[in-house]
Amino acid sequence: MGIRTKLLAGAVAAAVLGSIAVAATAATTPPSIAKAGKIVFCSDPGFPPMESLEGSQPVGADIDIGAGIAKAMGVEVQFRNVGFDGIIAALLAKKCDAIISGMNDTPERLKQVAFVDYLKVGQSFMVKKGNPKHITGIASLAGKSASVETGTTNKDYLDQQSKMLQTQGKKPIKVVTFPKDTDAANALKTGRVDAYFGDSPPVAYYVQTDPSSFEVGGNPINPISIGIALRKSDTQLQSAVLAAVTAMYSDGAMKQIVAKWKLSRVVADVSVVSVKQ
Repeated sequence: MGIRTKLLAGAVAAAVLGSIAVAATAATTPPSIAKAGKIVFCSDPGFPPMESLEGSQPVGADIDIGAGIAKAMGVEVQFRNVGFDGIIAALLAKKCDAIISGMNDTPERLKQVAFVDYLKVGQSFMVKKGNPKHITGIASLAGKSASVETGTTNKDYLDQQSKMLQTQGKKPIKVVTFPKDTDAANALKTGRVDAYFGDSPPVAYYVQTDPSSFEVGGNPINPISIGIALRKSDTQLQSAVLAAVTAMYSDGAMKQIVAKWKLSRVVADVSVVSVKQ
């Protein structure tokens, strides 16, 4: 998918955050950010409840977190709509200052970018109501199909597990990719696949919003940190983002955001917060 560079609405951090409290100042704002008067995040708004669109307005947990980071730095926030498969390339090309898009912190991505980790999530299977295919985990998916968003760790994980099943003499998993996470979820609803596989927050969101169609299959697996991606050379911004996120934990803003977006399967714990290069 090509890079989409439409600048989304939501320029003022305070307007996005609403009633969520955030520390007024968390860190020294890097000169380039202070001069611009804003921090620009690349985000793919097709991953509710982390980021999605209501009209032209970005909403979601990551949107609130990004706004909180901007407020802590004393600047405005903007979100640039970029397809997930091209989002790291957009950051490296300086289309934005950072990525906040439910991105898992992985060794492969760390070869290209630095991360400030801020939450931890598991991955879950979503199945049709009643679980007619009896899918509760990887083993039960042998010989069946699962939808995922392209360019994600969810796809990588299923590909790896499919190969392991084959080494055990079992049928592989048919991994079907879609450009948007919402498309992958809809493929399950329309019967194009047997299951959807994604991070636990969107799975919980889809089940909550359409309980007559979906339910969770089994328990979350493979817990992994999600982080804000930054260019490795932007060490000042890394420190500022780390301080801002730490402040959001200290003043309770992060827990408020997790509660607001009903992220019951997300770990919101200050011990998660770190910088990785």
